[in-house]
Amino acid sequence: MDTAGTLTDFLRSARARLAPGDVGLPLNRTVRRVPGLRRDEVAGIAGVSVDYYARMEQGRVTQASDAVINSLSVALRMNETERTYLFTLLSASTGGRLDVRGRTSTVRAPLQGIMDSLTGSPAFVLGPGMQVLAMNSLAVALMADFGARTGHRRSLAHWTFLDPSARSYYQDWDLIAADVAAILRRDTLRHPHDPAMTMLIKELMEQSPEFEAMWAEHRVYECTFGIKRLVHPVVGRIDVDFENFAVAGEPDQELFVYSAPVGSPSADALSILAAWNVQQTRPARSPETTVAG
Repeated sequence: MDTAGTLTDFLRSARARLAPGDVGLPLNRTVRRVPGLRRDEVAGIAGVSVDYYARMEQGRVTQASDAVINSLSVALRMNETERTYLFTLLSASTGGRLDVRGRTSTVRAPLQGIMDSLTGSPAFVLGPGMQVLAMNSLAVALMADFGARTGHRRSLAHWTFLDPSARSYYQDWDLIAADVAAILRRDTLRHPHDPAMTMLIKELMEQSPEFEAMWAEHRVYECTFGIKRLVHPVVGRIDVDFENFAVAGEPDQELFVYSAPVGSPSADALSILAAWNVQQTRPARSPETTVAG
């Protein structure tokens, strides 16, 4: 990964998303030649020289003090995920990248057992590149059987952008897709030399104009909790709450659990889906044999 080029694009994108009024600067009627804030405005708010910030944005400053990085994140109104991303790119303490352990695609048996015990809640584990590493049966019924897929097709990102069914499945496909691109951006910094992720992003860039445009925005996102509005082909509309749990001892694995409020139409839909799933997975009964007396 070109860290200098990534830093350049990330800072420019963050600067372009802000208007003077967003950071308390006075509005004026003069035509601005660039979208968002100017470099001198960012430098002034962050308390650094214009020359220093310009060199940083040009990729000629590759490390900075924690105080400077904090000031820049505040000046550019970054959220915690974006701030962490900036630290990873610039902090001397990380050497320009995160220090992470080797990845594993194996989900521990006890964790799979816990997911299987959640008979009323879809649950699954994601790895880098949004690879679906494990699912319980209700997650398979709600989403798709990613465990039966190979290569990039096991990635939730690949499915979101390249499978036509995803566009009707997600009620807010454009918002979900933007978040997926931002999660992949986060993952590439954690695994800058991962060939599988590099090839996944290359395929998405070549086959999805929407992904190419969203990737160019240089947003980063940490998917922690929220609501997804889904349209399932069997039970129709389901609004699910989701929670993301870090898997202890596996820094690259995330457990997602879906639920719906008790008594809600979505909870009823999940119950119907669970019953339907049992019927689909129940082994066919063999014909009864009459025994002569």
